[in-house]
Amino acid sequence: MTFLVEDNPARHRFEILVDDGLAGFASYRITPGTVVVTHTEIDPAHRGQGAGDALAHGLLTRISERGELVVPQCPFIAAYIERHPEFAALVAGG
Repeated sequence: MTFLVEDNPARHRFEILVDDGLAGFASYRITPGTVVVTHTEIDPAHRGQGAGDALAHGLLTRISERGELVVPQCPFIAAYIERHPEFAALVAGG
């Protein structure tokens, strides 16, 4: 199984592809210097296979590389950051 996380700015979301098929996404909106992640959804066929974690890791890595901060309004992304404190410095106001 191959995971690929891509930013799709036209749809305001990060998408995760599993073996070249769309397996889920995390919706966002941009504010100056921050990415507000509002909702994450993984296709039921891909739940429990690491796609959600791969999506969270990928989008947080991308946000970090761009020098932006994240506002994790989505409970899934907030929980991922709690479990992976290496991303805590990315949280705006954190």
